[in-house]
Amino acid sequence: MSFFTTVLRHSLPVFMAAGLLVGCSSKESDPAKPDDPTTPVTPTPTQYGTPFNAVPDRQDAVIYQVNMRAFSAGGKFAGVTARLDSIKALGVNTIYLMPIYPIGSLRGVNSPYAVQDYTAVNPEFGTLTDLRTLVDGAHQRGLAVMLDWVANHTSWDNAWIQQHPDWYQQNGAGQIISPPNSGFTDVAQLNFSSAPMRLAMISALKSWVYTANVDGFRFDYADTPPADFWKQAVDTLRNIKTHKLLLLAEGNRSNHFTAGFDYIFGFNFYGGIYQVYKNGAAATAFDGLNTTEYVGATGTQQVVRYTTNHDVNGSDGTPVTLFGGQNGALSAFVVASLYKGVPMVYNGQEAGMSAAIPFPFTSVKVQWDTQPAITRAHKQILKARAASPALRHGTSTGYSSADVCAFTKVDGADQAFVLANTRNTSVQYTVPTALANSTWTDALRGGSVAVGTTVTLPAYGYMVLRK
Repeated sequence: MSFFTTVLRHSLPVFMAAGLLVGCSSKESDPAKPDDPTTPVTPTPTQYGTPFNAVPDRQDAVIYQVNMRAFSAGGKFAGVTARLDSIKALGVNTIYLMPIYPIGSLRGVNSPYAVQDYTAVNPEFGTLTDLRTLVDGAHQRGLAVMLDWVANHTSWDNAWIQQHPDWYQQNGAGQIISPPNSGFTDVAQLNFSSAPMRLAMISALKSWVYTANVDGFRFDYADTPPADFWKQAVDTLRNIKTHKLLLLAEGNRSNHFTAGFDYIFGFNFYGGIYQVYKNGAAATAFDGLNTTEYVGATGTQQVVRYTTNHDVNGSDGTPVTLFGGQNGALSAFVVASLYKGVPMVYNGQEAGMSAAIPFPFTSVKVQWDTQPAITRAHKQILKARAASPALRHGTSTGYSSADVCAFTKVDGADQAFVLANTRNTSVQYTVPTALANSTWTDALRGGSVAVGTTVTLPAYGYMVLRK
């Protein structure tokens, strides 16, 4: 399996066939109106707290992924709550928590993605009160909170297995099966032909908006459930008019955009970073990915881009080990966070961690505050993005060479010019005629920068210019 299709646990292949989008009725979209009146549907809980009114527009989000087990010494919600000021200071505005639900033990491998109960909190991390305290603290600091949701499969000791075996895919002998062709033997594959299962799933999903006052979801393994299920789920969530929700499909099917998701996952862009920085491919590869990854997107729908996450961190290594050390990791972060799309930071990345966090995420803890210069560099890059409409969501034009990822972005009168050397050696870049002999402001350090006909970038050097 190639570098970017390698999976650790419940990661997706880069290339998967896109399913056909099938329309769903309003009856299907409303979990309060099940087809089968005996279907157990979670009642809509009383709203906890006040819906957060500062959820960023989807194109302005900067997402921070929290792996609870590795984030703090105790591996608890409280450990995240204690560092909310530091998360905020990094320059992000949205926190995404990896699954917070009880984990199954039958045939289990201690995976957070083997959900035993969709409506409860995993006591390993704390209580519902602790989760609410985390969400409240985030909201007080202007941070939205997303939960991770695993719709494709459950643990083997989820109550649905005994109560509703028809809610699961079965083989010819009537035995419930694991997700086909995945290797994930610790979980059981749900049957999306079951309308009652869909309704129970969506009802449980919807309940967390009220129970914990969260602001959205990241949907694991999203390329496997059918598109009409996602349309049904997204329509239901969008009908919660009291909340502005951010919805991210961890998949790259173009019909996720049609289903109404705000975001899909930039598997291919990560693959491009790997090829360019680790294997020496031409930096021009990024230009084409801005087109192919956005097929099907309309309006402000976006692709989430990253240099690491919980899957590839454990399977491939950290950005520091993969992309040429601390400087190479920062250069790659500039490309991922500024070229196009919405950036995502994985906890510990900003601390310059060289040690990976392997599955099941219990053996390595993030070592905070050991690399202040690296943390400061991440803050500079994200601060420059936040200050510039062009860098956040301007129209991009590629000017890359074989060694330098270069692009402009324009939003009205605001313009940006970004250059990132993808090589561990000094490179001279020939400035395109349209940009030669121009004057800019250094968006990272301040001061005026005159751009002539060539620019020399040190090994893994980068420039973020604005005018």
